[in-house]
Amino acid sequence: MPPARAVLPLLALMASVAGGAQSRPPAASDAAWPQWGGPTRDFTVPGPSLGWSGAAPTRVWERELGDGFSSVIGDTTTLYTAHREGDDAVVSALDAATGRPRWSRRIDSAPLPGMFLNYGQGPNSTPVLAGTRLFVATFTGRLCALEAATGDVVWSRELWRDLGGTFRDVGYSNSPLVVGDLLVAPVGGKGQALAAFRLADGTTAWTGGDLGNAMSSPLLIDLDGERQVVALMVEGVAGFEPATGRQLWFHPHRTDYDVNAATPVWHPDTRTLLISSAYGQGTRALRLSRTGDRTAVAEAWFSRRLRVHHGNLLALGGHVYGSSGDFGPAPLTALDLATGAVAWQSRTFPKATLVQVGERTLVLDEDGRLAVVTLSPSGLKVLQEAQVTSKLSWTPPTVVGRRVYVRDRRSLVALELVPRG
Repeated sequence: MPPARAVLPLLALMASVAGGAQSRPPAASDAAWPQWGGPTRDFTVPGPSLGWSGAAPTRVWERELGDGFSSVIGDTTTLYTAHREGDDAVVSALDAATGRPRWSRRIDSAPLPGMFLNYGQGPNSTPVLAGTRLFVATFTGRLCALEAATGDVVWSRELWRDLGGTFRDVGYSNSPLVVGDLLVAPVGGKGQALAAFRLADGTTAWTGGDLGNAMSSPLLIDLDGERQVVALMVEGVAGFEPATGRQLWFHPHRTDYDVNAATPVWHPDTRTLLISSAYGQGTRALRLSRTGDRTAVAEAWFSRRLRVHHGNLLALGGHVYGSSGDFGPAPLTALDLATGAVAWQSRTFPKATLVQVGERTLVLDEDGRLAVVTLSPSGLKVLQEAQVTSKLSWTPPTVVGRRVYVRDRRSLVALELVPRG
């Protein structure tokens, strides 16, 4: 067994964060977190900056939740997430005010033979809310559409059993992406690196690419007026035409054990795509440009000093930030976006996920410590910190208005923050 598997419940949770606008699927309100990565799929929400008074944030409610790494999505009324109840994978809708369940729906059962279960049976993928429907992928590669109001299953597709997608023994971890009336999901294999399914009935609209599926979640970018779906696959990163699935470009980025987990980061101001991985890799900055109907890709720099395992990146201003490392310490690291030079590294936190709220950053480390910090080229400044969960906390926090939802492997806690100047 390769040592990489010891840390591989690589969630599509592994997101990366960009400093620019991405696609926004319809949601119940503007104060919403409707998909993996938040409103713009980049783990960034507009101000005001948040914090708390006293030693810790106000704990509004806390409830037990089955195992899994799926993020929480929703709005000020209803939350949704996927978790495990015994051998069953379950999607639940929760009352945002109280945490009480509105409905729960079993969508899958036991894992498949040959799956690696040292870190549980998932689910790892985060649902996406689009209009009145909720879409989620299970640990065993089942893609489901549910009615958001009732949990009734509208349609489902089998990405592994029927479509023959790339089997991942650590579970299917990609979070699907809504683009118009299509649901785009990595599948893997010849001619089907990505597939797009019609939201209405789940029928296949297109498939494209000859790449193996890793664990990273796709994102939508705008390159000089042309929309592209970008996906980090086993062999590297590629861009696809959203309407047809035609592959537009490719750049290699292969790791030991085929572990590409973090979501790419798009920085539109500099037309820079950032990809980062652990296991023998690092962070690459790719400059994208268009000439006619062709996309050119040039590697601007590569650094092994920032190796994101299963967390996320934040691109803020002229720097990119993330926890670097696979085994052992994972110092929070800042790289210059133009050159890749290391600005600083800090071991203040173990492995952590990052969410930018206004001018401040929420940091959740794997030990369950939540902090409010500022990130700048000159260093990390910790403004507040508090212990909020007690078990392994690899799921990024969700921010809806002033409410922050933090999940570990057994519980979900709702915290009320206040605006801070």
